[in-house]
Amino acid sequence: MTVDFITPVVDDAFTWGQIAAANSISDVFAMGGRPIVALNVVCFPTKYLELDILKNILEGGFDCVRKSGAFLVGGHSVQDDEPKYGLVVYGEVDKNKLWRTSGAKPGDKLILTKPIGTGIAITAIKAGMIEDEATRIEATESMKTLNILDLPDDLHKSVHAATDVTGFGLAGHLADMLSNDTNCDLFLSSIPAITGVKDLADMGLVPEGSYRNQAAYEKFIDVDEKKFAQSDLDMLYDAQTSGGLLLAVNPEFADKLLNYIRSKGFEQAAIIGEFKAGTDKIKIL
Repeated sequence: MTVDFITPVVDDAFTWGQIAAANSISDVFAMGGRPIVALNVVCFPTKYLELDILKNILEGGFDCVRKSGAFLVGGHSVQDDEPKYGLVVYGEVDKNKLWRTSGAKPGDKLILTKPIGTGIAITAIKAGMIEDEATRIEATESMKTLNILDLPDDLHKSVHAATDVTGFGLAGHLADMLSNDTNCDLFLSSIPAITGVKDLADMGLVPEGSYRNQAAYEKFIDVDEKKFAQSDLDMLYDAQTSGGLLLAVNPEFADKLLNYIRSKGFEQAAIIGEFKAGTDKIKIL
């Protein structure tokens, strides 16, 4: 059982509904499960915005829930000065197939299924500073894409640990995957990013949440800052909305799993790191 809701990240109400729903359902997919039932969670200022906007938000959410295979069976709404929308989601998974955040083993490959950079893109969208429409489209499409992998049994079992990349950024969620006997070598040049977001980061369009993430998680990072651009390091802490899955995978199955994930529509999925024996550090290479 999980719950999540967000404030608007795009102007179009239907699209925001899709993104908020995908973001809420993601935790079930990140545990290797399938969503069964969802409930709307809605905060909406009926005094200031037309009910047609609310209707479009809920239709967007229903569209995403339907595509996930779950049933939308109601929900709850309250008056609020700022719109917020999300879902309570109930899902199921065979206990023998459950993915946990911990469990990565030395030698495992780290796969990321979606590009990072949505936090920076959202900041630029809200500031009206995205000149390249391709960046807006790519970020929006990524955020509303459900993290459905539907893996065959052999590939499902090859995943030793998993999480999704959301508000704590890539660095924060990867730190959660470490245990007392593992480090992770992170290959910075292999990390897929939304087109144009590094240029936006260079312009200073980094969300406040990213700086909070850096303050919280830089203690886990081992990096020679002279070797990398600041915008590249900013990307590690970028607070994501409806990001991809991070998977710690048996190295014997990593290439096969990556090809399968790409065949499911996650064309930018990549192997971005490797777990090593160690003590809770992310080494940037």
